[in-house]
Amino acid sequence: MAWVFTAVCLSALGVLLYFEARRPRQRRYPKMVASTAFVLVAVAVGALDTTFGTIMVVGLALSWFGDLFLALDGRGPFVAGLVAFLLGHVAYVFAFNERGLGDGLFIPIAGVVVLGVAIGRWLLPTVPRELKGPVVAYIAVISAMVAFAVSTHQFAPDWRIPAGAVAFYLSDIGVARDRFAYPGFANRMVGLPLYYGGQLLLAWAAGG
Repeated sequence: MAWVFTAVCLSALGVLLYFEARRPRQRRYPKMVASTAFVLVAVAVGALDTTFGTIMVVGLALSWFGDLFLALDGRGPFVAGLVAFLLGHVAYVFAFNERGLGDGLFIPIAGVVVLGVAIGRWLLPTVPRELKGPVVAYIAVISAMVAFAVSTHQFAPDWRIPAGAVAFYLSDIGVARDRFAYPGFANRMVGLPLYYGGQLLLAWAAGG
């Protein structure tokens, strides 16, 4: 069934990209189908049988709520989506810690700190004042998530975890660019496949 749900996710992603270009008001429907599918992938591969996998499912479910809020218009739903995704990344951090970390965690942390500072310097001047704090917090948490993903791969290699985390990170750069800097369909054309590809990789990895 995991392969069936993966196919559903990718098919819904195709419909979502079409709707983003032609019918943006209806984009929430294929978006939520795709997001529901990646949660079901994790369940189908047996994620709920382990503590690591169960926490990963929590992270995927929080992402589902983030997708729901971001499919709505307005600043309120955007902030709610930001919080949901932030909590989802916190869940991933706990999951990777539960799985086990390599000895060199400080190395990926140093790398994401440098990258996060660079992104903050680029992005923050375009962010409304009242959102600067939440955006900085989000950058910090998603950066930690990527560092922990790399470290748990060092502990017990599974390329799907760092690849999924990095794809998620890159997709969020597209979201930020679209929201605050240079709006346009091109951001979603690149960002959405990265996001759903990343979540599918993490969902499959959740089963061990």
